[in-house]
Amino acid sequence: MKISIKDQKEMLRLSKSSLLKKDMQYLAAHRHNPLLVDGKVDLDRLIAFLTDYNEFINHTPKPFKPMIDKVMKL
Repeated sequence: MKISIKDQKEMLRLSKSSLLKKDMQYLAAHRHNPLLVDGKVDLDRLIAFLTDYNEFINHTPKPFKPMIDKVMKL
């Protein structure tokens, strides 16, 4: 998909904006991953997030089916 000339001009205009650059630098410096605790993934937080997300998108869980393969090699 090709970007329209109008959108190209808008992106060029924004790329020259010092205020936008400053805002992006601020966001990059202050971002954090809420699933990490002391540099490691907190599984309780991950499970809570995935459960809430599935509820948010109205995802109905599939019934559990046990795997029947005996040998699974990658």
